[in-house]
Amino acid sequence: MKCVAIFDLDGTLIDTPRAIVATFSTAFAAMGFGPPSASTIRATIGLPLEQAFSELMRVPLDDMRVTHGITQYQIAFRDIVLPHAEALLIPGVAEGLPALRDQGLTLAVATSKFHASADALLKAAGLRSHFDVVVGADQVARPKPDPEMGQRIMRTLGVPAERAVMVGDTTHDVWMARAAGMRSVAVTYGVHGVQELSSSGPTWVVDTFEDVLKCLRTGLLPN
Repeated sequence: MKCVAIFDLDGTLIDTPRAIVATFSTAFAAMGFGPPSASTIRATIGLPLEQAFSELMRVPLDDMRVTHGITQYQIAFRDIVLPHAEALLIPGVAEGLPALRDQGLTLAVATSKFHASADALLKAAGLRSHFDVVVGADQVARPKPDPEMGQRIMRTLGVPAERAVMVGDTTHDVWMARAAGMRSVAVTYGVHGVQELSSSGPTWVVDTFEDVLKCLRTGLLPN
């Protein structure tokens, strides 16, 4: 029976958090606002853009400034992040993903990015062909940590929760997996640290992508 490994994108497959901070700062400057601190911006990574801008600007989700901010962010994203996507790959990802596919795993992405941005980033990094399904925050009514994104992927692929594992670098990823009935691998090299990740109850906590591969082989591949 088919098994699926579902990956977060930012901070899990591609080391984009620093570039994301620069992208937010550029978007704020384009709107004529002073940007929040890097640590404040970094704390919103993993949230959908609407929620991130709403929190950073302290305005409601339906405020026009949120929409404007997203537009400016997407413009800056194309200039700042996409040209460097391949160089930002987490060590082991470029070799690890095709190896998992060769071993029979189906791969998917569940990201808080909009689908178009996620698709463009995966293509720029040379990863898009490895994934059967990519689901962005704008394709569901309730993004992470709600289970809807994971449930959509499992339903699309015809995979039950016991044959799915979520891999991510934030508690939002772990909470989504738990709510969807999946196991999870929390990686410590991304946005959230080991203590914060451990508090959310992941199945495994690992420090490298090589360790991710070991967990997926243990949890999903037959002995």
